[in-house]
Amino acid sequence: MNFLRGVMGGPSAGPQPSGAETIQKLCDRVASSTLLDDRRDAVRALKSLSKKYRLEVGIQAMEHLIHVLQTDRSDSEIIGYALDTLYNVISNDLEEEEQDDSEEENLPKQVDDLGSQFTEIFIKQQENVTLLLTLVEEFDFHVRWPGVKLLTSLLKQQGPQVQQIILVSPMGVSRLMDLLADSREVIRNDGVLLLQQLTKSNAAIQKIVAFENAFERLLDIITEEGNSDGGIVVEDCLLLLQNLLKNNNSNQNFFKEGSYIQRMKPWFEVGDDNCGWSAQKVTNLHLMLQLVRVLVSPTNPPGATSSCQKAMFHCGLLQQLCTILMATGVPADILTETINTVSEVIRGCQMNQDYFASVNAPSNPPRPAIVVLLMSMVNERQPFVLRCAVLYCFQCFLYKNQKGQGEIVSTLLPSTIDGNSVSAGQLLCGGLFSTDSLSNWCAAVALAHALQENATLKEQLLRVQLATSIGNPPVSLLQQCTNILSQGDKIDRRGSKVQTRVGLLMLLCTWLSNCSIAVTHFLHNPANIPFLTGQIAENLGEEEQLVQGLCALLLGISIYYNDNSLENYRKEKLKQLIEKRIGRENFIEKLGFISKHELYSRAAQKPQPSFSSPDHMMFDHEFTKLVKELEGVISKAIYKSSEEDKKEEEVKKTLEQHDNIVTHYKKVIREQDQELEELKQRVNTLTSQNEQLQATVTQQVSQIQQHKDQYNLLKVQLGKDTQHHNSHSDTFQMNGIQVEEVSKLKEELEEWKNKHELLQGQLREKDSVIEKLKSSQLELGTTEQSSQTSKSGGLEHNNELQKELEMLRTQVQLQSAEISKLQLENQKLQVTNTSADPVLGDSGATAANSSELEGRLQQEIKELKSEVKALSEEKESLKQHLDSSSSTVAILQDEKSKLQQEVAESKKEQDDLLVLLADQDQKLSALKIKLKDLGVPVEDEDDIESGDQGDEDEDGDEEEQD
Repeated sequence: MNFLRGVMGGPSAGPQPSGAETIQKLCDRVASSTLLDDRRDAVRALKSLSKKYRLEVGIQAMEHLIHVLQTDRSDSEIIGYALDTLYNVISNDLEEEEQDDSEEENLPKQVDDLGSQFTEIFIKQQENVTLLLTLVEEFDFHVRWPGVKLLTSLLKQQGPQVQQIILVSPMGVSRLMDLLADSREVIRNDGVLLLQQLTKSNAAIQKIVAFENAFERLLDIITEEGNSDGGIVVEDCLLLLQNLLKNNNSNQNFFKEGSYIQRMKPWFEVGDDNCGWSAQKVTNLHLMLQLVRVLVSPTNPPGATSSCQKAMFHCGLLQQLCTILMATGVPADILTETINTVSEVIRGCQMNQDYFASVNAPSNPPRPAIVVLLMSMVNERQPFVLRCAVLYCFQCFLYKNQKGQGEIVSTLLPSTIDGNSVSAGQLLCGGLFSTDSLSNWCAAVALAHALQENATLKEQLLRVQLATSIGNPPVSLLQQCTNILSQGDKIDRRGSKVQTRVGLLMLLCTWLSNCSIAVTHFLHNPANIPFLTGQIAENLGEEEQLVQGLCALLLGISIYYNDNSLENYRKEKLKQLIEKRIGRENFIEKLGFISKHELYSRAAQKPQPSFSSPDHMMFDHEFTKLVKELEGVISKAIYKSSEEDKKEEEVKKTLEQHDNIVTHYKKVIREQDQELEELKQRVNTLTSQNEQLQATVTQQVSQIQQHKDQYNLLKVQLGKDTQHHNSHSDTFQMNGIQVEEVSKLKEELEEWKNKHELLQGQLREKDSVIEKLKSSQLELGTTEQSSQTSKSGGLEHNNELQKELEMLRTQVQLQSAEISKLQLENQKLQVTNTSADPVLGDSGATAANSSELEGRLQQEIKELKSEVKALSEEKESLKQHLDSSSSTVAILQDEKSKLQQEVAESKKEQDDLLVLLADQDQKLSALKIKLKDLGVPVEDEDDIESGDQGDEDEDGDEEEQD
């Protein structure tokens, strides 16, 4: 321990050991000590020396520290010290304050080399990185946090190599994704930094991280931290999201399909009070806007960009961005980035462009947002970056938007000019002819985009007239542009004069390309061609070479798109003029100045105009495409001889004639196709009608056969030859049967009444017998026998009544079934009668068209008429019989209910009789007992029963006789 006290600065005698010696002794202690406490103290001492003696610790102790990580996993404290020591050795973060100024100047390069070298040593054995991934999984703070920092430092030093090791490691990326779910913010935040380094320039890892639910977790962290009002953590999350989405089409599609675009809308909800934005909020919002631009970048596949643009419109994100655009108090850099973001969200998307055209600024009176933005673009007091952003926004608004182009050009036409309000066209003209060269260039490029790939608007723009001064006649816009171009050196301008001329030449080249009428108007001014040839022929400085190239391009366009309508400026004469005044080779050389210019190459890279300074603003992206398209064509046209031109003209005329002939024949063929289609439709209609008629005939034949079968079936059911007689007699027979059943029921009812009276008489007799029993035993025995006989007889009568009731119910049910059957037959007859009439009408129409079926149909019609007549008569008779049968059924139902009521009453009386009989039996038994007590002899029950049996036999004989 004395050794450790000396290392840690305690008092000691004798000379002090050097740093290298101390580190060597500590390494030996780590390697040889058997006690964990000693090793832990030695590693702690190495950690304290690792910042000051970084090289020595890295060289001597790295192997021992890695061994500690492998063997002492159970002790989290020593593992934490070892990881911290390795981090201090590998990391390039300079935290020492004791370095001299002279040393600090040479130190950074050495430090970078040291960090890279130590990292290379560490990752040489891939097991070390795998071990580190395992340690990062530990939940202990003292192990996990230094492990995350060390792995981040390794990725900073040797990113691709460490990425590859983690990629091939089982579940390597998934382990690191768990850091985002750690409840300790320090580890979570450092985990975000680790994933930033891990996902740099590696599409495979980016996809794995994205599909490990990274978007959901990062957006949750941003929301928890307060969106744009959050701190540095929000910035780190946004940087990680950019790594995952930038130039990764798969992740972009996954982000869109996962509905994460909708979760970006709350980021841009700014309040009315926009004063005093913090620097962190500005940074966060700037990164959020850049993230939106990543999703809709013009370099993305068109389909993916379009779907993201539509999603941003439907979720309200575009509307929110336009709100920021028109808000007050927004910082300039945020406003500029917002304009760029809105530009790319609406670029090439008609729905978004239409919405943007409808946005108004909150002014009095309200003005369109486009007009307000153009005011900023042509205002020389606005920042240069903001003016470039507005120009880009205007270009994106007009990109593939013919409707928007027409609206802009219409504000310049005489019939639509409104003197009470400022329009976009007026602002563009004002900027085009102002004394600020940057405004000239921006207005010229903006107007050129309004004409891009739209020949109709190029012709309409020729109608625009400008009033230059009071008293002078108005001149056309084309003429004014050429006048300013030719007088550019004489006008005092702020900025580069070359910039103004380049802008006007780009506008004229775009205007005249692919528009012969505009070329004719341009050539009609006799001063234009001499000016162009003079500019091309002169030997000017390096700055003017760009103007010479554009003049050569404009002259070449005037030749290539010349329709030879002006005799003095035919193609051949213009080429002769070039050959005499300039020379073909010189002309081609001057034309090549454009594509060889450095600013041309920069502008051709991406659509957004990004210039380091106003002097570099020379070329537009869309114009570079036009130059690339026309340069070779114009070179070929210049070298063509007059004979070749004549041949070409003849070929063109022949082609035009051929085209006219082809057009004529196409028209004839189109008309014939239309006639053929009409005839085909008529044939199809007639075919369908014929099929319908045939189907109708077949249906009618089948219906007739069905009617015959139904008629024959009715005959069989009625069972007689004559329909009317049989139906009447059959119905009367049915009614007769019903009357007989009613009479039988009445007789049976009379019988039940008689039986009931008989029972009542028997009851009275039994009462008298009971009275007699009181006086004598013999009378009592006789009375008991008669009462029992009455009781059994009453039960038998009751059973017979129930059987008769059941029979009556079955008869009534049979009667109702026959009635329903008659009703069903009546309905069938009605349907047959009603369906016969339209069939007859259709068959008549069919017979008119088909002569073969006419005879058969007429005969069948006659038969049907007779059958219908007979059926109608039969139907009437059936209706009458049904009415009579229904009345009979009602009567039967009434009688049935009365019978049921009477049966219920008789049953009740029988129950009362049984009760009386029971009472009488009890009285008889009581009297017998009294008589026995008094000493009177009483006959036994067996004797009485035998006597009663004899009486019952006699009663039975009497009933049989009855």
